[in-house]
Amino acid sequence: MEKWASPRDLACFDRRRVLVVGDVMIDEYVWGDVTRISPEAPVPVVSVEEESTTLGGAGNVVANLVALGAAVSVTGVVGEGNEGQKLIRMFQDQGVDAGGVLRDPGRITTRKTRVIAGSQHVVRIDRESSRPVTPAQAKDICSFVLDRVRDAEAVLLSDYGKGVVTPALAAKVVEICRKADRPVLVDPKGRDYSKYKGAFAITPNRKEASEAAGILLSREDALHQAGARLLTETQAGHVLITCGRDGMVLFTKNQTPERIPARARQVYDVSGAGDTVLAVLGLCVACGAPFADAARLANTAAGIVVGKVGTATVSRGEIEEALAGFPDPAAVKQKDLEELSRIAGELKRSGKKVVLTNGCFDLLHAGHVQLFAKSRQLGDVLVVAVDDDAGVRKLKGAPRPVLKEKERVRIISSLDSVDYVHVFPAGGLERLIRAIRPDVLAKGSNYRLEEVEGRELVEKLGGRVELAPVTEGLSSSGIIHAIRDGASKKNQSFAATREEE
Repeated sequence: MEKWASPRDLACFDRRRVLVVGDVMIDEYVWGDVTRISPEAPVPVVSVEEESTTLGGAGNVVANLVALGAAVSVTGVVGEGNEGQKLIRMFQDQGVDAGGVLRDPGRITTRKTRVIAGSQHVVRIDRESSRPVTPAQAKDICSFVLDRVRDAEAVLLSDYGKGVVTPALAAKVVEICRKADRPVLVDPKGRDYSKYKGAFAITPNRKEASEAAGILLSREDALHQAGARLLTETQAGHVLITCGRDGMVLFTKNQTPERIPARARQVYDVSGAGDTVLAVLGLCVACGAPFADAARLANTAAGIVVGKVGTATVSRGEIEEALAGFPDPAAVKQKDLEELSRIAGELKRSGKKVVLTNGCFDLLHAGHVQLFAKSRQLGDVLVVAVDDDAGVRKLKGAPRPVLKEKERVRIISSLDSVDYVHVFPAGGLERLIRAIRPDVLAKGSNYRLEEVEGRELVEKLGGRVELAPVTEGLSSSGIIHAIRDGASKKNQSFAATREEE
């Protein structure tokens, strides 16, 4: 394990090896709009506009870990049908070792479908089986844990009460981890926490802690009593009770409970916040962090994820920005393809128009600034896609780019007209367009419509191309050549002067 440097230095998350055990599932979202009430019953009619699918349950723990840079293995049980195959493929697409995900022909894959109209959650439909895993399946899961635990730096037990984390299996996993000297952290379920006895840490929410301790948590002293009881009964190293808007309270043996206040943020959706907490805690522990530091960082991450609609992950950039005394615009605005796709979907569902423009933007000049300002006026949100360094080199030749992509992103992010920035590789524009489905693709008026790359795809997807008027005669290449010519003439003049001397 690396020595923990600081909660602000999240580079230690890179390739940390984490094993996740638990109830994996699919979270499905049906997005639409309500314009009338059904004549058949007093219920809203949702006109479906889009459907999306994400990893849910223990799968969302995995997704958070991957988003933060970890190398992840996962074990659980899915059905034999198409949904089970889909879930395993979703893990594999994220580079996750899903060799421990068992297929059970007698079981359905847990799938939760949420219908959302605007930003309002209308109804949730659950398709699931809570039947406990068979002894043979439990043995296979434990064999997988035994096989991977030596390489793992933390083991996360995500119990959603869907039959995987039985008392016998939980106790066996904790035993395996104790013998291998690996920390096991638990997001618990149910009233009986004896099955987690000996875990490194347990992370119930306030309601779960109340039920497990048998104490009504109406006052702070009652909360402290419940935390102390759970510490004693589970013999865990730490009990972290998450309290929603009231933050968290950390209980550690022979130490005063620590109240960790929530960071003030607008709460859109708390689903999956516990998964984010477990993932961040696990990664911090894998890095050798003191658990109090890990809890504070997990609290920050949870505050970010509840500001997103649906089951979501949190990125390192978002955490770093939240921790910074002053925000780095690039950390806030730069998004990867998956996150940008989710953001664009949410914006479009709320009636916002998304505008996309793209280019090298190597040496930003007045024409670029004018392009961004004019493009932003064509919609509600502007996404600027920037060619990566290899793409610029391919388009412009060596020694371009003059400014590396990191510097270009930071400069562009500082402009008020720009909402999001994305770096894409050569040949990646079509994939980006399919991911965000822009309402408008904007380019400068120095282009002709037929020259605009991606025009046909944008129009096929229902968008349009606009040529924004920009200052003529300005180009990065021209500026770069002028600078080089000026430097060359200056050098020639200097050399001639030396010869005369």
